[in-house]
Amino acid sequence: MSESSGPRSITEIASYHAHIYYDPATTRGEAERLRGWIDERFAVTLGRWHDVKVGPHDQAMFQVAFAADVFPMLVPWLMLNHGSLSVLVHPNTSNPRRDHLLNPIWMGSPVAVHGEALPEASEHEQVPSPNTHPTLPP
Repeated sequence: MSESSGPRSITEIASYHAHIYYDPATTRGEAERLRGWIDERFAVTLGRWHDVKVGPHDQAMFQVAFAADVFPMLVPWLMLNHGSLSVLVHPNTSNPRRDHLLNPIWMGSPVAVHGEALPEASEHEQVPSPNTHPTLPP
């Protein structure tokens, strides 16, 4: 994963993911509360609950997919409201391995991410249509 000699453009970013990690036995309730708050406040796509390890993620989690224009409100809000949960926020470019390993933002304690499970090249992942129903301000 070598970097070029010049700066990269933010136009490489098609969308973002936040992976919210929890322990099914001890912090699932906290994760459910945070997920509900996100649903009430942000136009995002909430992914399925994964109570077991999935893909490159070493802990139970659910994903929040969101457009670039949601980033300036959602990410600072998560910084203030993630509680004891760990959160990985990464861009979606054409290199998922780099996105998860070199270009993320972590809130809380980092969790192992297994880069070998991720491709170095793929199509840009566009954000899906939101499945939330925001009625409250952040």
